[in-house]
Amino acid sequence: MIEALLEALQLIVFSPSIWMVIILSAIYGIFLGAIPGLTATMAVALFVPITYWMDPVPALAGIATMTACAIFAGDIPTTLLRIPGTPASAAYVDDAYAFTRKGQSEKPLGMALTGSVMGGLFGAVILILLGGQLARVASMFSVAEYFWLYLLGLSSAVVVARGPVLKSLLGLLIGLFLALVGLSAVHTEARFTFGLPQLYQGISFIPAMIGLFGLSEVLRNVMNIRKDRSIPDPAADTREETGAGGWLKRNIWRPFVSVFRSPVKLISGRKGDFLRSGLIGSVTGMLPGAGADMGSWISLAASKRSSKHPEEYGKGSLEGIADATTANSSALAGTWIPALVFGIPGDSITAIVIGVLLMKNLNPGPEIFASQPVLVYSIYLSFIIANLALLVVGYVAIKTGRFVIKIPQKILLPVILLFCIIGSFAIQGSYFDVGIMLGMGLLGFVLERRKIPLGPVVLGIILGGPLEERFIQTVTGSEGILWPFFNRPIAALLGVGFLLLWGWTIWRNRKDKSEATDEDVSMQS
Repeated sequence: MIEALLEALQLIVFSPSIWMVIILSAIYGIFLGAIPGLTATMAVALFVPITYWMDPVPALAGIATMTACAIFAGDIPTTLLRIPGTPASAAYVDDAYAFTRKGQSEKPLGMALTGSVMGGLFGAVILILLGGQLARVASMFSVAEYFWLYLLGLSSAVVVARGPVLKSLLGLLIGLFLALVGLSAVHTEARFTFGLPQLYQGISFIPAMIGLFGLSEVLRNVMNIRKDRSIPDPAADTREETGAGGWLKRNIWRPFVSVFRSPVKLISGRKGDFLRSGLIGSVTGMLPGAGADMGSWISLAASKRSSKHPEEYGKGSLEGIADATTANSSALAGTWIPALVFGIPGDSITAIVIGVLLMKNLNPGPEIFASQPVLVYSIYLSFIIANLALLVVGYVAIKTGRFVIKIPQKILLPVILLFCIIGSFAIQGSYFDVGIMLGMGLLGFVLERRKIPLGPVVLGIILGGPLEERFIQTVTGSEGILWPFFNRPIAALLGVGFLLLWGWTIWRNRKDKSEATDEDVSMQS
């Protein structure tokens, strides 16, 4: 074990070629992740042909690095343009964009970068220490446990979303309805396709998300283009510093402090919340089909429930951004646990990883830990180095990306629309996806005008299909309807947790209404 670790350390740390792969992968991941519609999965998929001529260690190190960087880079358009770069970013898009409208875009971006790096390192430690043990827990989950897990994920969107619970629930139902479009995963029957073969695979998620958030924001700004909608520019530092020391303070130290001071202070004062978010991300990441998306939503819901300022969530909460980004980055390492231990992909990226391993004649499974210990330890170290590289590359991206908000809206809005069209078309090279983006943009614009939050709509589209599939699988061939959902200890625990969550939500909603009524009565009297 020690010999394998030392060999992996020497292979990773003292190899210029691997460092070159990591640096180039970090830049590549930041670049593709910052473009709306180009996801981390696409970045890895485009990288696969190159891995054919690479050794396994640098190939896997490159994949780990570009994934970590692309996930954070998705927060750049999320913050600056209100276009979620990743599905996980949709959980806190309103919080991040609220700061940009106040001319404080570096605050959420610095928080996202700090949370991503800290969460990524936490996930790497969990992968190193508890990979095998956590994988055994994941193997205990049946379809009933996944059903409750998906319901908890959907419920988190309603709990987190700002505004009345009924409007959030309506948004969730709209998302679940859109998830029904296409061939049923269980019965293979076409539903709501209107004879269009392009809809047999359902509504493409990335174009739908780009339309809901990106195009709807363009439409909302076009409606108010004649008003003074300029985003305030942060006040420049006018203090004069002379000499070499003054230049370093003005151009290096102060910009660095402006990005990381608030995030580090916030996380250091919320160690328990950071630990909770990291664990949520790691656990959901190791569950096949859950991953960073669900981890982000569940962590944000838990963060709001425990926060002293829940009213800030959805309107500009650094706490929510910190917990959500910590969870979605810690989940990245967690997704490798079932891939390495069982050969079961935790998400689409680790499915590609398994393909790369098989291409190198390496079979993922329990035997890989005994037959290829150097490779396993190299993967562990790659996650640590990838997040350290993200710290540097992400900081440069923040400092360069902030110039976007200085572009006049009459120029910026057409550029955003162009990105929306290109991002939608690039997924499958389909003009039909562009049409979906346009339609979902109109839907998002109407829903926002009616103050119906878009977050629940997105999560409904993501989890609606898996939820239906797990429900049908659970009730098929079982006696009774409710018993199969509670006849296992973990399923019963998750089911009770779901019921308690909704019971608490209904009670809180009624309490808020009664307090508001009492205030109205007292004011009238």
